[in-house]
Amino acid sequence: MGLLVLGHGAGGGVDAPDLVTAHDSALRQRWAVARVTQPYRVLGRRSPAPAPRLDAAWVTVVNAARRRRGLTRVPVVLGGRSSGARVACRTAQSLGAVGVLALAFPLRPPGRPQSERSSELREAGVPVLVVQGDRDAFGSSADITALQLTDTEIVGVSDADHSLRRASAINAVSGAVGRWLPQFSQ
Repeated sequence: MGLLVLGHGAGGGVDAPDLVTAHDSALRQRWAVARVTQPYRVLGRRSPAPAPRLDAAWVTVVNAARRRRGLTRVPVVLGGRSSGARVACRTAQSLGAVGVLALAFPLRPPGRPQSERSSELREAGVPVLVVQGDRDAFGSSADITALQLTDTEIVGVSDADHSLRRASAINAVSGAVGRWLPQFSQ
């Protein structure tokens, strides 16, 4: 048992198909799961707050959820899709996470290769599972594999884009989370 905390993408919500699938897969592993909506989305805004504010809100919510639910002594895995995966990577060490689940990690904005974000994956400081489409405009599974990251498992999804909405992507998320998460169970 443990706690999986999931965050949404920049313009989306916690009901994204890949997040729901990760949630359901973790529940089947007997993990507690929290899907977190960032404050800017609660306020109805579409554009995310700056990274330091996203991270601070995330840390506050994760710590509060662990305390309220009596889960301070179980392993915690942080995760999310796109922007939520970035937040999870940046806060993993400070929250004492044992792993990060990154769904559709946005390696770089489309058309802006100079704005690469691989440092966030490299500096997570814990094992990372990346589930990435091979047609993701923010960076394909091949792009992430080429980074040769240590302590990172990459599951490439054929013919999937950034949304990870296709049935093949949903199946890949379910299978990957089901295989990967048990290693952290208490």
